[in-house]
Amino acid sequence: MKVLIVSDSHGKGKLLNQIVERVKADHVIHCGDFCTDEKQLPACSLTVVRGNCDWEQVPMEQIWKRDSLTFFVTHGHRYQVKTTPLPVRYRAQELGAQIACFGHSHFPFCEKVGDVLLINPGSITLPRGFPFPTYAVLTKEKDLLTVTYYKTDGTPTRQRGFKGRLD
Repeated sequence: MKVLIVSDSHGKGKLLNQIVERVKADHVIHCGDFCTDEKQLPACSLTVVRGNCDWEQVPMEQIWKRDSLTFFVTHGHRYQVKTTPLPVRYRAQELGAQIACFGHSHFPFCEKVGDVLLINPGSITLPRGFPFPTYAVLTKEKDLLTVTYYKTDGTPTRQRGFKGRLD
């Protein structure tokens, strides 16, 4: 399984579509602040949530399940993610999710906290406190998960990421 995780594209639909075409993931998760009409989002298997800058009436939170994994997806502005990831972790636990995907801070973050893998892909357009725009790709092979961060041109970064099991 291969999942592309993006956030905070802020109206850059062409760039978002280029990344989706390049990665060729089985599923795409957009953690909000897409800032376009919903019909301009990529035509693919997609889970999308509304960010604080979005006007489309998509859900504020979603659960997506695949290959024995449950993903909690939110933008993060309602969970104080600029201060601490713990409220997102607690919400993921309440919902029985092993993975929480969120954005809002425009800062890439990937860490397993307790029994939840927290993933913020950063922003593909407006990084904050990080030298370049990023997105994340999660792959699952058997029970091994890998999260790799990429620059928007497709170059993998050496910063951030995860490799391991969730048990």
